[in-house]
Amino acid sequence: MEEDLVIRIRDVNPHIVCSLCAGYFINATSIVECLHTFCKSCIVKYLQSSKNCPQCGTQIHETQPFQNLRADRTLQDIVYKLVPGLFENEEKRREEFFKARGVSKRVTEGEENLGPKLSATLNNGQAHQYKFDEQVCLCLERYSPQFVDCEVGRFQLPSLDKKFIRCSVRVLIVHLKSMIIKKLDVPETLKVCMLCDETELEDEMSMKQVYLMYWYCRPSPMVLFYRLKEPG
Repeated sequence: MEEDLVIRIRDVNPHIVCSLCAGYFINATSIVECLHTFCKSCIVKYLQSSKNCPQCGTQIHETQPFQNLRADRTLQDIVYKLVPGLFENEEKRREEFFKARGVSKRVTEGEENLGPKLSATLNNGQAHQYKFDEQVCLCLERYSPQFVDCEVGRFQLPSLDKKFIRCSVRVLIVHLKSMIIKKLDVPETLKVCMLCDETELEDEMSMKQVYLMYWYCRPSPMVLFYRLKEPG
C-alpha cells in the first residue's frame, strides 16, 4: 500500500515566496530572460530604478524592461492552492484599497458573501489538490434577447450555436468575450459583458476565480451569461 506523501509548506517556500517583499506571490510575474519570478507590484516598482534582475543580475531590457515581464498564472494558481487564506485575504485587501480611494469596483453584488464561499473552499479536504492545467466545463447562455442601436443599424445579440465548452481554468473573462464577439459578429462599436449569479465579471478574472467565488460546490457546467452593454 502506497503511503501518502506529506510536503511541509516551509519546504516549498523558496519556490513561492517573492525575494523582494518576502511574502507569497501575488500576481506572480516572471522575467523572460532568466525566468525568476516576483510579485507584479514588487518587480514593477523595482524596475523603475534598475534594469537588472534582482536575483541574478541579468539585464532585462535597457530601455523597455516591462515588455519582458510575463504573468505566471499557473504558478499563482499553485500558490493560492498551497497557502490557505491567501486568495481570500488578497481579495479583501483589494476591496479595502478601492474603498479607501472612493473607486467603485465593477464587481459589487454578492461580494459580502465572498468570505464564506472562499473559506469553505479552503477548509475543504480536497481544496489543495492541484492538477496541471485543470479544465472547467462552461455553459454560455444569452442573458436575454436584446436590440441595441449602433452604427450598422439595429443589432440583436443572437445565441451561440454551441453553448457548451471546455477550457482551462486559466482562461480569462476577456478571452471569452473576444470569442463571443467573433462568433456572433458583434459590431465593433458594441461591447459585451459577462455575468455569473447576476454579477458582472471583471475582464481579468480567471475561470478558477469565478468558480471559487460564485460556483463552488454547484453542479457542472458553470453557467455564465453574456449580454450587450447598453451605450452610455
